Amino acid sequence: MKQILIVVDMQKDFIDGSLGTPEAVAILPKVAAKLRAFEGEVIFTRDTHAPDYMNTLEGKNLPVPHCIRDTAGWEIAPQLIAIREGKVIDKPTFGSVELGQMLVASNAAEPIEKITLVGLCTDICVLSNALLVKAHLPEVEVAVDASCCAGVTPVSHNTALSAMKMCQIVVENQ
Repeated sequence: MKQILIVVDMQKDFIDGSLGTPEAVAILPKVAAKLRAFEGEVIFTRDTHAPDYMNTLEGKNLPVPHCIRDTAGWEIAPQLIAIREGKVIDKPTFGSVELGQMLVASNAAEPIEKITLVGLCTDICVLSNALLVKAHLPEVEVAVDASCCAGVTPVSHNTALSAMKMCQIVVENQ
């Protein structure tokens, strides 16, 4: 049985760019350590927007251009990519349907024992993808390492962790 680590949106714009926070900067070494120690498959997600982002519904609700394809802010933190290669999934919104479908196919080929998520932002994309993964694979253990996640605010980070617990997602290292 295999284990999978999903590194959600550890991109410059979310770490120290247009939507960066001190909490996001603080988890970067923890995510790096997790990647170094992890034995299993690694998948990176990358929030990906077009130059017309501000004309989208998301852009109207979050009017801060970020993660525009092929910009520096769109790139996954280079120190993470240097540690570990993995599949990269570009996602146009919070959750990735492609990720869910890929995990279902992977589980059919070889049963997945556990899927762990880390990254940014706990209260938006980590939450969305954890719920999506749990919906696609309800019998697989889905976990979130709270020490390797940061939210938009510390309060919203904790609220998201509580919501995930209610949905039978294991919250580790809280």
